[in-house]
Amino acid sequence: MIERLPLVHHSRSRLAAGAVLALTVSLGLAACGNKDSEGSSAKSCVDTSGDTIKLGFLNSTSGAMAISEQTVRDSLTLAAEEINADGGILGKEIEFVEEDGASDPAIFAEKIEKLLTGDCVAAVFGGWTSASRKAMLPVVEANNGLLFYPVQYEGLEASENIYYTGATTNQQIIPAMEFLADEGVETLFLAGSDYVFPRTANKIIKQYAEELGIEIVGEEYVPLDDDDWTTQVAKIVEAEPDFVFNTINGSSNVGFIKAYYEQGLSPETSPIISVSIAEEEAPAMGKDVTGQYAAWNYFQSVESPANATFIEAFQDRFGSERPTSDPMEAAYTSLYLYKNLVEAADSFDVDDINESADGVTFEAPEGLVTIDGDNHHIAKTALIGRINSDNQFDVVWSSDGPIEPDPFLEGYSWWDASAE
Repeated sequence: MIERLPLVHHSRSRLAAGAVLALTVSLGLAACGNKDSEGSSAKSCVDTSGDTIKLGFLNSTSGAMAISEQTVRDSLTLAAEEINADGGILGKEIEFVEEDGASDPAIFAEKIEKLLTGDCVAAVFGGWTSASRKAMLPVVEANNGLLFYPVQYEGLEASENIYYTGATTNQQIIPAMEFLADEGVETLFLAGSDYVFPRTANKIIKQYAEELGIEIVGEEYVPLDDDDWTTQVAKIVEAEPDFVFNTINGSSNVGFIKAYYEQGLSPETSPIISVSIAEEEAPAMGKDVTGQYAAWNYFQSVESPANATFIEAFQDRFGSERPTSDPMEAAYTSLYLYKNLVEAADSFDVDDINESADGVTFEAPEGLVTIDGDNHHIAKTALIGRINSDNQFDVVWSSDGPIEPDPFLEGYSWWDASAE
């Protein structure tokens, strides 16, 4: 393992809304539980009078993102079953209502509206792409609901109504770049899906690359639902980069990996570092991806009693051949964090939960995680793994302990949000 100093920056960011889609605004403003003009909230329709509490699980079980999001749905189910077996949340059994986001941001907005105002769930868990999260954000804010989002993302966002249990940029993208610099990388090619996460992540990568003295020799995008990477990979072959930084999401990775190997690239020539290929995606790539890299905050190979318990429970429930991965672990962690938040507040009320959020912890499979009440992200340890022949990841680099979340990159002098 490469030894290095810890990357620790503390954020005191204001809570700020993300992009607002016209469709989701109209949905959100029409809903029950809206905040009035003075900022107070209308009475919630969440029913806490009985022996159960309703929660919403909103994941894509169809469409381009189903390859990844079905696994998140499974880990949420496991956590709910475990919590119920242990007495529930404040003595109430979880009753979860499931909806399919169908890999479509507009459907995510529609479904979270239904969950919050029709099913009257106390919180929603799910989403994967940043487009889905940004579609849900104005709806959940308008209804003063809660969304727990489990996937690494591009940062530059915080909301009173969202808890982010995946990594923000300074906990994944920036550590990945520092790993590449430590490895002596001089040239880098950027390959991403054509939507908000890869575009924003690559803006950050380009600015930090300049700071680190790494040259960006190409940048290509393909739509999220497009698997044809032939033309774009030909440009990688021509550029001969030291590394390829992959911000592709979903099944489009299969087409990218196929073209990469068919055009003669390999981990020995231009290795890939990915931020969306994990243990469940690696064997689905259709090619042997041994030797490629990924940046995450959890791998199945992490050694800890909590992780051993998590892996055993997940495989007992869903099959011994099923791997665990970072987004699955972050989703599993999110439900336990919600339980701990409710119990710290002694209330299911959103405002009460937010008031008590700072410092709430959970001994997660990835290690102890702690909520930053200012920006609703959690401290996380950064890991770089190399894929082995079993489609598992050997950890080759780690930060020295958990990195405090800094979603707006306030601790980085090289970052300029206004730059093109």
